[in-house]
Amino acid sequence: MQVRGPPDDRDPETLLEFGVVNLDKPPGPSAHQVAAWVRDMAGVDRAAHAGTLDPKVTGCLPILTGTATRAAQVFDDSRKGYVTVLEAHAPIPGDFESTLAEFEAPLYQKPPRKSAVSRRLRTREIHRLDALETEDRRALLDIECDSGTYVRKLCHDLGLALGAGAHMGDLRRTQTGTFDDRTLSTMEDLADGLAFWREEGDAALLREVVSPAERALAHLPRLTVAPSAAEEIAHGAPVYAPGVIDNELDGVDEHALVACYTPDDAAVCLGYLVGDPDADSGVVAELERVLV
Repeated sequence: MQVRGPPDDRDPETLLEFGVVNLDKPPGPSAHQVAAWVRDMAGVDRAAHAGTLDPKVTGCLPILTGTATRAAQVFDDSRKGYVTVLEAHAPIPGDFESTLAEFEAPLYQKPPRKSAVSRRLRTREIHRLDALETEDRRALLDIECDSGTYVRKLCHDLGLALGAGAHMGDLRRTQTGTFDDRTLSTMEDLADGLAFWREEGDAALLREVVSPAERALAHLPRLTVAPSAAEEIAHGAPVYAPGVIDNELDGVDEHALVACYTPDDAAVCLGYLVGDPDADSGVVAELERVLV
């Protein structure tokens, strides 16, 4: 088993091999292209982004590097936040807020023709929809929604509700799960951090840009396992009750996705909860992804 040690004590090579960058995606390249650039710049075999963004869209795009790509699924159901400009085809009415309130609900959406998923009707919930500013035919909207929500379709439907039509203007993602636009780093920040470390031996700036990948797991229910149990898990064993030394599972439903750690807070695996961690025997979690 590769022992990474405490997240805050890792050397730069280990950090890059199991890291996450809360990237501010620039306009132009696709999310896939940006992930490939990060992979090549960091000198790792793999990198994976947390949710597709169209080329013109900017903002919050967490990138997992190296072995951390095995945990990419933790972003699958994460809520997303956006700010967008609604371009209405007639002046915004005075009762616009009441129209927005009607859309704070589960909505039926069919993906557009140019999309990476099958075009079948599905439900996505809008958790928050506020107008930050309105001006004549334009409104700046603040949106919190389920993963997989098409903001372009939402703007189109808002236009139908207004009776005059509308389309989406500029779009920026402000949140992906627990990552948001308060801690974004640019591609230039990453390049500078890597250069200072490689040329000057100073990794301080790199550590400001690249976080240990455990940050991407922080929202998951937690199991702490003994080092000996971590060794067995690394070779494919499930998480057995005798190996669990602590847990944070109050109110967690059976079959929930959980993250397992060593006592020094290093991630070991993702698994699905199937048993009681306080029992004397039996399986507590079935393995989903080994992270060591």
